[in-house]
Amino acid sequence: MEAVELKTMSERIPVQTIEPSSFLKDDWPSRPPIRAKSTDNLIHTRSFTGLFRNMRITGAGFLFLLFFGTVWLNWGGRQAVLWDLAESKFHIFGATFWPQDFILLSALLIIAAFGLFAITVFAGRVWCGYTCPQSSWTWIFMWCEKITEGERNQRIKLQAAPWTLNKLMRRSAKHTMWLAISLLTGLTFVGYFTPIRPLAEELLTLQIGGVSLFWVMFFTGATYINAGWLREAVCMHMCPYARFQSVMFDKDTLTVSYDAARGENRGARKREVVPAMVGLGDCIDCQLCVQVCPTGIDIRDGLQMECIGCAACIDACDSIMDKMGYARGLISYTSERELQGGKTHLLRPRLIGYTAVLLIMVAALMVSLVQRPMVSLDVSKDRGLFRENSQGQIENIYSLKVINKTQQRQDYRLMLENAEGFVLQGKTELSLAPGEIVDVPVSVAMTMERPGSSSQGIGFRIVDSDEPQIYSVATSRFVAPMNR
Repeated sequence: MEAVELKTMSERIPVQTIEPSSFLKDDWPSRPPIRAKSTDNLIHTRSFTGLFRNMRITGAGFLFLLFFGTVWLNWGGRQAVLWDLAESKFHIFGATFWPQDFILLSALLIIAAFGLFAITVFAGRVWCGYTCPQSSWTWIFMWCEKITEGERNQRIKLQAAPWTLNKLMRRSAKHTMWLAISLLTGLTFVGYFTPIRPLAEELLTLQIGGVSLFWVMFFTGATYINAGWLREAVCMHMCPYARFQSVMFDKDTLTVSYDAARGENRGARKREVVPAMVGLGDCIDCQLCVQVCPTGIDIRDGLQMECIGCAACIDACDSIMDKMGYARGLISYTSERELQGGKTHLLRPRLIGYTAVLLIMVAALMVSLVQRPMVSLDVSKDRGLFRENSQGQIENIYSLKVINKTQQRQDYRLMLENAEGFVLQGKTELSLAPGEIVDVPVSVAMTMERPGSSSQGIGFRIVDSDEPQIYSVATSRFVAPMNR
């Protein structure tokens, strides 16, 4: 066997210094970084129009209508959607959900998470750019800035200008609008947990209770701070989605991307100049894509964690391409594979897997909702082990908690299930109002001579007298002495 010479720990490893410039492309033009922020270190976005902006306004408008409008709807003499914390039940139109049904809420949250995973694999952070509450409210607050302080350049000048009556009035108008939207948001959110009509009346008459006032002011302040002051900081530093989104991307994920092969080299030129004749690409370096970005990044530097996929830069760039007479799509929703000259694969194993699991879970949730028992039965056994009644039979005492989950009065019958050798004693006929909860004490007597074991299972069933398909079953244990 050949001897292998090993270096000792004390020997130094030779180090070679490599200049960073050796890793750079020789033909990559050097240019100073573009400042996405103004001198006050704030992002002042520029107004723009375009297809994706219209899509975002339409989608956000529908969600705002859903959020602010649903809370005012009535259904059957009560608020249509209300999470009644005092009564521990959740009303959603004609259905009422109880704490026992919260497993369905967990399933709904899991479905939402898988839906987010699936859409991220397909089209990146479109949730952030189009429907995320943080982004949606931020766009509204930026619109308030525009109508009170002017366009981007005017806002930058106003920020740098000394305090005057004009500046004070404009700033006051902006913050008044911010606070009004925030207060309406806080009131609406709390209105899903406390009936909105009396809550709004109490707020307007200054008779609102301390707890309700605290939560309305809390969510008002949270909206005002997040959408008015923090803005992109939430997306860049506080949102966990921005941190783990990259693990769900693949080479076929559609993301907002800049086509460097087509755009470089950048440079200004007249409209009639043919770019190739002067050694330029299609990018005229107008910086509009940076000025409209709500997080202040330059998409031409590549995909970045801060990009929320809102496509504002696509609308801005397309408008410039139209003016220059160039083809649209210098910045577009495209995939890494397509940028490298390949073809995007829309159907791929990961996306198919997420979608299949999502559809299965949605179907399972629908079945669970349809088959959800409209009467609830919970059994708790008395702390005493057993007792002997006047007939010499062994008895166990139980407390049955019955909930009528329907919207009508119902009549029920209590009975034992799979309990041969046992007899139910106590009240077995019940009549419950809609949403009523009752505790029914009952006893179970053992009629057999000798029990099979000292502890054996026993079942209770409650059945609707008129609709036998409405029932619920609960199990407990029956304890008896073995030497009987």
